Amino acid sequence: MTEILSERSSRVVSFAKLHRAAVRREQGRFLAEGSNAVETALAVEKAETVLVAKEHLDRHRAIVETAEAGGVPVLLISGRAASKLSETTTPPGVFAVCPLLDASLADVLADEPRLLAIAVEPREPGNAGTLIRCADAMGADAVVLLGDSVDPHNGKCVRASAGTVFTVPVVRERRVAEGLATIAASGITLLATAADGEVNLDHADEVLAGRIGWLFGNEAHGLSPEVQRVAHHRVSIPIRGRAESLNVAAAAAICLYESARIHNAVGRG
Repeated sequence: MTEILSERSSRVVSFAKLHRAAVRREQGRFLAEGSNAVETALAVEKAETVLVAKEHLDRHRAIVETAEAGGVPVLLISGRAASKLSETTTPPGVFAVCPLLDASLADVLADEPRLLAIAVEPREPGNAGTLIRCADAMGADAVVLLGDSVDPHNGKCVRASAGTVFTVPVVRERRVAEGLATIAASGITLLATAADGEVNLDHADEVLAGRIGWLFGNEAHGLSPEVQRVAHHRVSIPIRGRAESLNVAAAAAICLYESARIHNAVGRG
């Protein structure tokens, strides 16, 4: 780490291009930013290269030592190079170059998952990252992004996931109808959240005891009527205050928590 790479370094310029989805697809790798993401990438052996800003070296000494112990190259970069690589107002000063993490729907279903979080055409990377983080926290087996969705390797999505994009399988399937049909055919019950759903979440224990795939809609438009018709049940979340509705991240947290609670109770029984 004797050389300090500047913002003009060919390697820094190349890594900065990973902010673009087309470049990520072409190169098959992405840039993870921040200590949570980099530590997790190292823990699961998904970091190809670690970059640390010179002025943050002491702060991230443990990350550097972990990388070096695992044989992962560590590059020292200047503050300006860190700013070039960062997508945040205050660069954290540590990054990792990692291979794309896309999981196969066939492989996920082959493991007979009990709980899936299925987002239909999510466009907001912060919400997608929050969903991935919530799914991992609640013990979901995978997250499935259907249709024209945000790239889970988007920097904001990776940061919102707090590193969990490395620890829970994330599937991208562009064909919504085919994806849902494949999931349902594997024996998973599809549940759609709807304000007028016929199943009240407070009384859904029997449904939730089985293998479940929760469907969450686009932030702007929710679930389309076509997708709701595919679902085996439409589930309403009781709202006891004056709020008219919940955003997708809040609804996902509630639904996944309830599923995890029932699954744990059934497992103990």
